[in-house]
Amino acid sequence: MNMKKTIFFFAIIGLFLMSINGCTKKPSDASDVKETAVAGSTTILVDETIFPLVEDVAILFENEYKRAKVTLISKSETEIIQMIQEDKSRIAVLAKTLDSTEMKYYNNTKKVYPRITEFGKDALAFIGNGSIADSTIVLNDVLNVLRGNANSKIKTLVFDNPNSSTVRELKTLAGIKELPKQNVFSVHSNKEVVKYVTENKGAIGIIGINWLLQPSNDLTAYLPKIQVLAVENVKVNEKNKFVKPNQTNIADGSYPVTRKLYMLNFQGSTGLGMGFASYIAGQQGQRIILKSGLVPKHFPTRQVSVRNEVE
Repeated sequence: MNMKKTIFFFAIIGLFLMSINGCTKKPSDASDVKETAVAGSTTILVDETIFPLVEDVAILFENEYKRAKVTLISKSETEIIQMIQEDKSRIAVLAKTLDSTEMKYYNNTKKVYPRITEFGKDALAFIGNGSIADSTIVLNDVLNVLRGNANSKIKTLVFDNPNSSTVRELKTLAGIKELPKQNVFSVHSNKEVVKYVTENKGAIGIIGINWLLQPSNDLTAYLPKIQVLAVENVKVNEKNKFVKPNQTNIADGSYPVTRKLYMLNFQGSTGLGMGFASYIAGQQGQRIILKSGLVPKHFPTRQVSVRNEVE
């Protein structure tokens, strides 16, 4: 009888512990959670030229919303647009919005009405070897090289990726459809652009400024060997004719090569993509952009408390 009581006693204890474990079980993985604006999981394609910034926002978004999981995939602009068109992904962060032709395509052919959120502005940086004496560059000289005209000062123009938004932006400014076969080429990453410039004095690299403001660990070692060039802006007075891509100059438009940043959502429903768009364009996200050195769409407000007495 005592043995039976003992067994019964431990059985009750076991059931009690199991019930406690069930009550204190951690929330299921985000992939198992129904997707809402602040929960579930989603994948976002990100223009590789602004990946460090979006990665920072995603980390803080997940930290605030514990049941949300955002997977970021870094791709070139051309690759992202192709994947969206092929329905391989439905959320993207780009350094461009949709033009009227693209919007018509999605509305009429895909029957999708994308939600577009502008959240900031960045710039394209022109970098040169740290040992060169001249730390300035004339934008028209760059554009002429892109048009196929030789320039004694610029031996080579180096881009991060042939399909990148950087290439697209400069081709638009130069009014060309294709890059020339001489004196212009692309590598495979921002790090390779920086590395090439450190090894070649006559080379001018063109990359998104975000990679210089928030460099990865493997890029940091190269930064002391390069210099960010000041770009001529013919619209400003002679005293400030050459302008560097700092936050102030990007914000007031005196730096001549800037771009607006957008989040494009093709989900067609209120999911995690909508929540992330609201976050990056809201107070929290805009503070992160401001801290990164880029320019937020809306500058975060600051409340000042005035006290009658000083403690």
